[in-house]
Amino acid sequence: MKYIIWDWNGTLLDDVALCIDVMNGMLRRRGLPPLTPERYREIFTFPVENYYRAAGLDLESEPFTALAAEYISEFDRRVIDCGLRPGAIEALEKLKGAGCAQLIVSASQQSSLARQVESRGLTGYFRAVLGIGDILAVTKEGVAKEYLEKNSIKGEDAVFIGDTGHDWQVARAIGCRCVLMEGGHESRRRLERTGAVVASDAAGALSEILR
Repeated sequence: MKYIIWDWNGTLLDDVALCIDVMNGMLRRRGLPPLTPERYREIFTFPVENYYRAAGLDLESEPFTALAAEYISEFDRRVIDCGLRPGAIEALEKLKGAGCAQLIVSASQQSSLARQVESRGLTGYFRAVLGIGDILAVTKEGVAKEYLEKNSIKGEDAVFIGDTGHDWQVARAIGCRCVLMEGGHESRRRLERTGAVVASDAAGALSEILR
């Protein structure tokens, strides 16, 4: 593969525990029951608005935009404490050594994403770090398509590495292969249901790509 497209949250960045804690804080403030990690991985989805509803938030009484702003404010304040998933650096190094061009395509807001990648000293690994224009995390499919078309990259020359069914959907939309990593924001059962190759970690994803 000439191009490796990485998701960020839950794939390279180990932020699942933080995401659960931030949401549980919002739920507690509203007198709602908290999520367990197991429940979280069964209901997290895109668009994120649907996940908020499944978590128990009432989007009829509180606008999604306000809830999203509350969530992102807390997440951005604390994300500096999140490390990378085990094996992430090693995978990035090996792919760099193999001559692959690496990108990040994320549903995170662009400026926040760039700060997160830069603060961990990772910018040099990526040809592009691509997020979305606002905090509502509607889709990253358009971001991926625009970049590939602008740079005349064929889907068959790329592989998308992610941790959710949405990543698989994006990969299908841009016509590239997909490898999903267990241990991120969705359960292995949900990942396998897509029909994509599912790896247990970054090392497993790497072996699938370089085999």
